[in-house]
Amino acid sequence: MKPLPVILKQVKSSAAVRLLEKDVKDLNKNFDDIVEYLRNRISTNANQKTEAIQSIRSMRISIDHHINQLEQQLLKDLETEHSKLKYKMETLLREVDKRAKQIRKLQNEFSNMTKYATELQTYVGLTEIEKITSKEANYMEALKRGPDLNECNLHVKTSSDLDFLLHDVKSFGEIRVDTHPCNVLANARRKDQAQYLVPIPTIDQIKPSFLNTLKESRGKENRFADCCILPDGNCIVLDDVHKCLLMLKNNGTFIRSIVSLKEIPDSVCFVKDDTVAVSFYTACEVALVDIGKCQIDRNFNFPECCSGIASDGQVLVISNPLHEKIIVMNLLDESKKYLNEIHVHCISLVDGKIYGTNFLKNTVSCYKMSGEVLWTFKHKYIDEPMGIALDKNGFIYVACKRGNKIVVVSSDGKSSRTILNQDNRIENPCSIAIDVKSGIVLVTNGFRGEDSLLFKL
Repeated sequence: MKPLPVILKQVKSSAAVRLLEKDVKDLNKNFDDIVEYLRNRISTNANQKTEAIQSIRSMRISIDHHINQLEQQLLKDLETEHSKLKYKMETLLREVDKRAKQIRKLQNEFSNMTKYATELQTYVGLTEIEKITSKEANYMEALKRGPDLNECNLHVKTSSDLDFLLHDVKSFGEIRVDTHPCNVLANARRKDQAQYLVPIPTIDQIKPSFLNTLKESRGKENRFADCCILPDGNCIVLDDVHKCLLMLKNNGTFIRSIVSLKEIPDSVCFVKDDTVAVSFYTACEVALVDIGKCQIDRNFNFPECCSGIASDGQVLVISNPLHEKIIVMNLLDESKKYLNEIHVHCISLVDGKIYGTNFLKNTVSCYKMSGEVLWTFKHKYIDEPMGIALDKNGFIYVACKRGNKIVVVSSDGKSSRTILNQDNRIENPCSIAIDVKSGIVLVTNGFRGEDSLLFKL
């Protein structure tokens, strides 16, 4: 165990502060989202109650006084069920709102601590804040897993026989509440949340070692335009010469050809489950490919070229360097949002941020999903940057084609370092992919006949 003076040294500048600050921020956003969701549900239930009353009243016009007592009973049932729903929601809302206020207060205290507290106070404060955030995060996870956030919708069903059998009807209708899982998407809690004081490697400590070479066993001379690594560790590569999608193991051995493509492919990315996305620049198209069934499931056509592509499983992010824009498409309803004045070619989407390279301007940039630029980095060693990928620590790896280098850029976009070059057999690299779990790096070289290489971080 390290002595206390060593631990306290530069506590404020350590990874612990940055990680905990992000966790508190994410937790605060989670509570805000839940509060807004609960308020909306209360409003929706009130509207549903109003609609139910209107339905009951409209039926009431068609019947005689004999039905009046049944109508009143149904209205009482409606009021009872709505009161139960409202009481349940308001009780939960008060509890969540109370915790949200505590987190906001904790966030302010955290900010003051990092500004004015001593190193010892900061160290002690981190421990206490970690306990609180861990407790609140557990509450948040239990809340999401439990039934309390399920949608309870209020409905009324009137009998269709009322128009014809007024004297035989024994009930005016019924009140029912159907429940659906909530659609609130909370920021995921980090699995290593208890490890705040474990140091993150610096950019100078990144030293990848060579593992293997991709072996395409069909005896063809390939050119792999892009690549990605699946959650199971297998590698997906795009052969733009033979217009096909291939799968290989992470030890470099060939598994199978997945699907043949009609157009020349540009980029590939993992979407979710057994699905990857492939973009076609000149065809102005994106295809979703089921790699398990070895077939194309869906095609999306666009009015303009489709270059780099990335996904988080919910949206597709597609770069259009010709018109200096990015398209964000929701995979559920296919709605599109355009982010203008973003000139990038290859892209990556991580933790709600878009990272991209511009091989004409020799820059690497980071953007919010709103299109706001966070930073742009330029360096003499970043020469014709193409592929881009991030590791588990947020470092950005860039394949520099003309420079024959792999350059790593710090997460804040302020510094960089060359980690692989021609001495490591890097020749005209055009794409790079990283398995964040295993630390395996795949680099595909851009000319026909050149090896694609596997490294280990």
